[in-house]
Amino acid sequence: MTREISTLLVANRGEIALRVMRTAKALGLRTVAVFSEADQDAPHVRFADQAVALGPSPAGESYLRADRVLEAAQESGADAIHPGYGFLSENAAFAQAVEAAGLIFVGPSAHAIDVMGDKARAKRAMLEAGVPCIPGYQGEDQSEETLRAQAQSIGFPLMVKAAAGGGGRGMRLVHEAAGLSDALGLAHSEAENAFGSGTLILERAIIQPRHVEVQVFADAQGNAIHLGERDCSVQRRHQKVIEEAPCPIMTEALRAEMGAAAVEAARAVDYRGVGTVEFLLDASGAFYFLEMNTRLQVEHPVTEAITGLDLVALQLRVAAGLPLGLSQSDVSLSGHSIEVRLYAEDPDNDFLPSTGPVALFHTPKAAGIRVDAGIETGGEVSPFYDPMVAKIIATGADREQARRRLVRALQSSALLGPRSNRDFLLDALQRPVFAAGEATTAFIAETYGEAGFQAQSPSFEAQALAASLFYCNRRGQAQAAALDLSDELLDWSSDGRLPSVFVLGEEGARVHLSPQRDGTLALTDGAEACAVIDVLSYGAFEARLSVNGTVHDCLFHHSDPATLHLSTAQQTYVFTERSLTSAADDVGGSGRITAPMHGRLVSIDVGVGDQVAQGQRLAVLEAMKMQHEILAPASGTVETIAAQADSQIAADDLILDITPAD
Repeated sequence: MTREISTLLVANRGEIALRVMRTAKALGLRTVAVFSEADQDAPHVRFADQAVALGPSPAGESYLRADRVLEAAQESGADAIHPGYGFLSENAAFAQAVEAAGLIFVGPSAHAIDVMGDKARAKRAMLEAGVPCIPGYQGEDQSEETLRAQAQSIGFPLMVKAAAGGGGRGMRLVHEAAGLSDALGLAHSEAENAFGSGTLILERAIIQPRHVEVQVFADAQGNAIHLGERDCSVQRRHQKVIEEAPCPIMTEALRAEMGAAAVEAARAVDYRGVGTVEFLLDASGAFYFLEMNTRLQVEHPVTEAITGLDLVALQLRVAAGLPLGLSQSDVSLSGHSIEVRLYAEDPDNDFLPSTGPVALFHTPKAAGIRVDAGIETGGEVSPFYDPMVAKIIATGADREQARRRLVRALQSSALLGPRSNRDFLLDALQRPVFAAGEATTAFIAETYGEAGFQAQSPSFEAQALAASLFYCNRRGQAQAAALDLSDELLDWSSDGRLPSVFVLGEEGARVHLSPQRDGTLALTDGAEACAVIDVLSYGAFEARLSVNGTVHDCLFHHSDPATLHLSTAQQTYVFTERSLTSAADDVGGSGRITAPMHGRLVSIDVGVGDQVAQGQRLAVLEAMKMQHEILAPASGTVETIAAQADSQIAADDLILDITPAD
């Protein structure tokens, strides 16, 4: 039975809401956005034909309120709801409620979501269907005694996973029996908070596999096909960071075998719509079912790029009851596509989420480059939602062309205000192992080790660029404040042209910059380093400068006269001009434990007077859907506790004080 879709409500936010609405509008559909208080001025709200408020900023009071989403659909006259990904997209009860309200749910049946959304049930169903699965335990007995016994039977290392989980939440790798108890407790707590279910499964850990997923599509008429695979092996904390299609080591025979297994997985639950069957692929070519995501994936653009298909358009077609209109022989793969996820997070601080106003968001328009973004200059990264803010996708005739295009696109991109993982992505894409197509799920751990990604200290060239931009900004402010001051008199005094002294960085490095008669700037660092700088162009946020003959294109923003956010092709910096600021008091040292970000303080695990050891867990903070352990920076005694468990806490708020041991 076919049903007409004329008005589509997108029950999501950010880049995925925009992406779905673009296709819907291209198909002539009317679009409806929903939003929380934090998103009332967001791009997806302005782009829609109509927008309906859901409630307060926390997702649990807005985007996760199925009743409010259904009310919004009724208010707006929508006849279909697209859930995007995350939030309610894999909520079987929501899918059922949408259908019960007489609306079209753009996704699979509630039954398919229910089975595949529970890792334990899904694995049992796949074993019955003959799909290869990882050895493990997916039973209903969740007592710690049983889980411990099953873990010993499976052997170490093993994975503890939330049965209802996804995106790395509620997941822990356990190397030996001694770490099992903590892993079970943390995974259970994180799963309970994220998914409302603390049920866990155990699986043998497949060491250094590739994470390869197959895109499947099925219609209500019983047709089911696959659209090739994606390699999503580059992950940090089980969160995908870089995805590509096709898999660099895929053969036609292996693709056919994995594709057939994925289609069987879909058929086993009478699947309808778009879905992704995820596998672990080991070095021998053996593959094992991992899970099925019953929705559109974040990384779907790379599949669109190499197949030429619009997956959202196909979703809407199937949801309306029409046949897919494609057979397996109609699917052909051409070229190569790589996607990176741009996160608002601080690589220098263990990749903790970073929030706040977006001073500048800039990406290039170039051949083979697609950008799906949910933020814009002047907007804000909220602490209430996932820190992924954009995706940058590069497509080429082959993998190397796609990789080079993506590197160049990132070099010309900037997210200034909140910190971002741009520099980390650039570094990863240029590592020899990734460039050779040899990255496995161990890539990040093996490449960066325990120390993690480390940004380089600012080079002399970077300091020269920063000093020149501070100078240009200071000169522009002076000229704007003066009456009828000609350009010829800028920097002039009776003693000649005025030099400027800038104190940059934490170490207070002093650089001297002097305007020259030919219009260039001469810079020295008080030692032997010197530079001749030519400001070739200077705009509101873009500049081109030559430093000793080497041209640098910069993106920048002055958040105040003393602070410069600078992005070059090599690195992103935040420079503070110390001569314009007063010395800050040392407010704590190593014993002052503050919140690294806005979030909910799940627990405080110590009391006043407790003796703590360096590295001991002091508290657990939940932010942007993840739980973060706060560890003691040094051994000592807990003197005061300033915060309360199960309460919201802002970034830099005091949690507790430790008096360091002598």
